[in-house]
Amino acid sequence: MDAEQLREYGHKMVDFIADYYKTIENFPVLSQVEPGYLRNLLPDSAPNQPDSFQHVLDGEVAQLILEFIRLHIQAKILPGVTHWQSPNYFAYYPSNSSVAGFVGEMLSAGLNIVGFSWIASPAATELEMIVLDWLAKMLKLPEDFLSAGQGGGVIQGTASEAVLVVLLAARDKVLRRVGKDALEKLVVYASDQTHSSLQKACQIAGIHPENCRLLKATSSTNYALSPEFLSETISQDLTIGLIPFFLCATVGTTSSTAVDPLLSLGKIAKSNGMWFHVDAAYAGSACVCPEFRHYMDGVEVADSFNMNAHKWFLTNFDCSALWVKDRSALVQALSTNPEFLKNKASQANMVVDYKDWQVPLGRRFRSLKLWMVLRLYGLENLQCYIRNHIKLAKHFENLIAQDPRFEVVTPRIFSLVCFRLLPVRNNESHGNKLNHQLLDAVNSTGSAFISHTVLSGKYILRFAVGAPLTEEKHVNAAWKVLQDKATSLLAESL
Repeated sequence: MDAEQLREYGHKMVDFIADYYKTIENFPVLSQVEPGYLRNLLPDSAPNQPDSFQHVLDGEVAQLILEFIRLHIQAKILPGVTHWQSPNYFAYYPSNSSVAGFVGEMLSAGLNIVGFSWIASPAATELEMIVLDWLAKMLKLPEDFLSAGQGGGVIQGTASEAVLVVLLAARDKVLRRVGKDALEKLVVYASDQTHSSLQKACQIAGIHPENCRLLKATSSTNYALSPEFLSETISQDLTIGLIPFFLCATVGTTSSTAVDPLLSLGKIAKSNGMWFHVDAAYAGSACVCPEFRHYMDGVEVADSFNMNAHKWFLTNFDCSALWVKDRSALVQALSTNPEFLKNKASQANMVVDYKDWQVPLGRRFRSLKLWMVLRLYGLENLQCYIRNHIKLAKHFENLIAQDPRFEVVTPRIFSLVCFRLLPVRNNESHGNKLNHQLLDAVNSTGSAFISHTVLSGKYILRFAVGAPLTEEKHVNAAWKVLQDKATSLLAESL
C-alpha cells in the first residue's frame, strides 16, 4: 500500500463520510428503490482498466476519488441505502456507530491482521480478552465468565454465531456422555419469541426439527417463557426417552423486548443437566445501568451469555460479545490443529487461540473498536446514552397514550414501544390490514422508518429508539407522520 495514496484516499473518504452524517436527514430513511435497480446502473462485468485511467497515470489520485464518489457512490449506491444511522430510524433494533467505533474500525482495516491464533497477532488476542473482561465487569457478570478462570469472552460476528457455537459445544458435551448415536434424541427448548437464529443453529447442528421446542409465550406472561410450561414439556420428553440438553432464554426478545425469568428457568435447566444460554443481544447494553441490571438476575446459573455491542453500545458492526463459563467445551467442539498452525505457545497451552472458539478460522481485530469505545466514552457516558434513548421511548409512549385511536400493546421495558392503531368497530381482521397499511404509508414518506411484528395474531407496529443522532424532535416528527397517516386511513375506512 502506497502511504501517500492512502493519505489522499483516506482524507477524501473521511470527508465524504463526515458530510454524509452532516446531511443524513436529507435522505429518505428507508431506501425507495425497486429490486434490481443497481444492475441497471452498473455494467455487466468489471472494467479492464481503472476508471479515469489518465488521472492515475498523472498521479491525480485525489481527483479520481472525488469523481468516483460523485459518479458512483452518490449517484448509484446512496439511493439504495437504508440509513441505519439516521435520527429518523426506528425500525428493527439499532445498529450503532460512533466516532470511537469508526476510528477503531479504521485502525483494524489499516492493520488488516488475521488473528486466528495468539501467534498470528498477540495484541489482537490479548486485547480481546482484556476488553471482554472489562465489559463483563460492567455488566456484573459472575467471575466464572472472566478469562482468569476456566471461562472467558470472545467476540463473534453476530448473536446468531454465538448461539450456534454454544449449541455445538453443548451438543458435543452431551454426546460424549450418552454416545453419538443419541443425536436424534437431543431436544432444544426456548420460547416462540426467541430469535430465529436458534432454529438455524439447530439445523446446522443436526438437531431434528421436531426436537426444537419453541414453547408458546402469551400476553399473560408479557410474552416471557413460562417456567411451569417448560418444566411440563421437559417431563413429557423424558418419559418418551428424549434427552433435554439445551435451553435458550432471552433478555429483550426481538418482537417485544420480553424478558424471560432467568433464575427459574436456569434452575430447571441445571436440574436436568442442560446447557443454559442467555441471549441479551439487544437489551444487554441497558444492563450496564444499575436500574436495569435486575433483568439479568439469574445469569449466575447460565453456562453462556451474549450481548451485541454493535446494537446499542456505540460499537460499529460487527461486534457480538459471548462469554462462557467453560471454554474447554467450545475448544473440544470447534478446535482443529493442522501442522501449519502449530507453534510453541499454542502447543504448551500458554495462550488462547480464538480460532477454537468460533466457526471460521480467520478473524478480524474487532476488539480495537470496542476498546476505543470503552476508553473514549467511559461507563458513565455510555449509561447516559442508554438512558436518553429510554427517556425518548417513554416520551413516545406518552404521546400514544394521549391519542385514543392508538394503544400500547405490551409494557415498554427498554426503548422499544409496541403499539397499534385501533381497528374500527373492533374488527381485528380489519385492524391487521389497517396497521399494515399504516406501516407502508409511514415508510413510503421516507421521513421515518418503523417495522412490525405479530403478537397473539395481531399485527403490531414497533418503534425502536436507538439511533445515535435521535433527539426528541425526531420522535415528535415521526409521531406527527403517524398521526397524519392514521387520520387519512381512518377516513378512508368510514
